[in-house]
Amino acid sequence: MSTATAVDYRDEDFARSVASFFVDIDAADLNAMQQDGATAIVDLAGEYEAMGCSVNTALKAKVLGRLSDIQVRDFALGCHSDVTLPNYVAMWTDLLSIAPAKFVAPVASLCAAITYESGDKEGAAQYLRRAIADDARYSLATLLQRVFASGWPANAFAAMRADLHPKVCALIFTQN
Repeated sequence: MSTATAVDYRDEDFARSVASFFVDIDAADLNAMQQDGATAIVDLAGEYEAMGCSVNTALKAKVLGRLSDIQVRDFALGCHSDVTLPNYVAMWTDLLSIAPAKFVAPVASLCAAITYESGDKEGAAQYLRRAIADDARYSLATLLQRVFASGWPANAFAAMRADLHPKVCALIFTQN
């Protein structure tokens, strides 16, 4: 018999948990929070790879909260490969479905980016609208609007993302 209880992700406790992982760019331990966020993304993706899902509510909250940091978000943008893409698609779309207000834009932008790369421009535009509805000034959403409007080839965006990822990793993991 299972002792697990269902989590209502619309519950204020979940929203408070997500907010507790918000990254303040002026924090003395900024780099530690960025490392924590990047590691949480990899850990959560590992659960999706192993099980196709995650029941780890605390880890989901941590990822959603840490995505408030641009470096963590940029790490998330580049950490999938062609092989792991299905796991990341499942993870980001699941997280988007539970993200509390003010934490939607980062994950919706990630969904828009990977959907654009897969060639689904209408789906990418839908995700982008979700990001903008949450935060009209969100930097990645603004960039993606320009990318989509220009008709920039999806493979060029993928190449840019792949080029950026090692630099983001170095920035996050080589600072003290």
